[in-house]
Amino acid sequence: MKFIIKLFPEIIIKSTPVRKRFIKMLRKNIRTIVRRVDENIDVSGVWDHIEVTTSDDDEILTTQVGDLLSHIPGIAYWLQVASHPLISLDDILRKALEAHADALAGKTFCVRCNRTGNHDFQSIDVERFVGAGLNQGTGARGVSLQQPEVTVRIDIRHDRYFMTQKRGKGLGGYPLGSQEPVLSLISGGFDSTVSSFLTMKRGIRTHFCFFNLGGHAHELAVKEVAFYLWNRFGSSHRVKFVTVPFEGVVEEILTRVDNSQMGVILKRMMLQAASQVAREMEMAALVTGEAIAQVASQTLPNLAVIDSVSNALVLRPLITMDKQAIINIAVDIGTEEFVRNIPEYCAVISKNPTTRAREERVVAAEACFNFAVLDQAIAERRIVSIHDIIADDLTREEVDVVHEVPPGDVIIDIRHPTEEEIKPFSVPGREVVIIPFYQLRTRFPELDRHRHYLLYCERGVMSQLHAMHLREEGHENVGVFSPDAQ
Repeated sequence: MKFIIKLFPEIIIKSTPVRKRFIKMLRKNIRTIVRRVDENIDVSGVWDHIEVTTSDDDEILTTQVGDLLSHIPGIAYWLQVASHPLISLDDILRKALEAHADALAGKTFCVRCNRTGNHDFQSIDVERFVGAGLNQGTGARGVSLQQPEVTVRIDIRHDRYFMTQKRGKGLGGYPLGSQEPVLSLISGGFDSTVSSFLTMKRGIRTHFCFFNLGGHAHELAVKEVAFYLWNRFGSSHRVKFVTVPFEGVVEEILTRVDNSQMGVILKRMMLQAASQVAREMEMAALVTGEAIAQVASQTLPNLAVIDSVSNALVLRPLITMDKQAIINIAVDIGTEEFVRNIPEYCAVISKNPTTRAREERVVAAEACFNFAVLDQAIAERRIVSIHDIIADDLTREEVDVVHEVPPGDVIIDIRHPTEEEIKPFSVPGREVVIIPFYQLRTRFPELDRHRHYLLYCERGVMSQLHAMHLREEGHENVGVFSPDAQ
């Protein structure tokens, strides 16, 4: 099966060298990601589009490829097409009747043709000829050029033409890796999750930095959502997950800092630590999920005082967004329910937080703070590659991974609903229930605690993270089923 990839318009208007570089990078990213489901995928690129050809026409495979293409930055939209040699307009009409007759029944339609090459006809000739033939030869309700219910797309390129079978929306943005890398401060909430996604969409290789304010359960949950973001939108590139132990810093703030200044000072400490980590990892900037005036620490005066503690460039993709707009993006990218179920840890809550911080007062309050505690936290940071994120936790909570399902065990398919729909999972003779990963924390306690459950996902990473999370919460009757890891 062939897919035609249309580039994000901002790529097309770039200068020739930049455009070539972006297209080359996008080809590489597509090849890297789609090889997860098709080792023999062919990806070729030309000036205004990229062609992706699968190794066979298997329906599940082509659906998986389409889903992957919809989540790769740099793609405006993709077309799943059937390729034919250009013989005549009559042949185009015959193929159009075969492909679209059922879909046109009782509906209005139009024909759109794009053409490249030298031919003895124009694009509008194709549209009129094929449109008239479809109108007469199908049960269509008629032609509508303004608001058609169905659009028949034909792409003619020299001596071949492509009949569009399906159209899918892309992410837009730039190819991942086309911009310098950044370090995103991620807490697992709506804001930091969406801001990380937006930088990835813009082509920025986004690494993650988590400040552990006290609690392994929270850290595991943040790793889960960070892995999901990377796996869904950025797995063409390897990135790092940095954990900075901030329990000591929080304790120092709570015992030594004036109550009204706590929130601003905690953010300043995080910014100092992240700046040093980013500098040592050669990152170009920091990313935060702050939106103007959303909470007390995010007023303009407070943000100015927070930023003054570091020379690092701080990117705030959400700065003018309202909360509902942020949540809407979380829904679109599949993290909304997941984020809602992440355990919160409110370490520093001021009774009367300042909204108009003055730097001299903040600096005076910080004079009581023992900065050796901050230095120690930075020194004790842990850095792991996100594709090896499991290894960082195995020493703390061992999880059994089995390759065959024992009698009586129940498999829980925790994949995202989209993945489960594309490729349903079953094991003959074994019970399989479907609980998306973002609902596990609330629904697992409702299951029969006298039975043993095995979590399953495509790559085995999310299932191990969630199994560790559940075991930490006291559920001993959970393990992982990994059939492909034998």
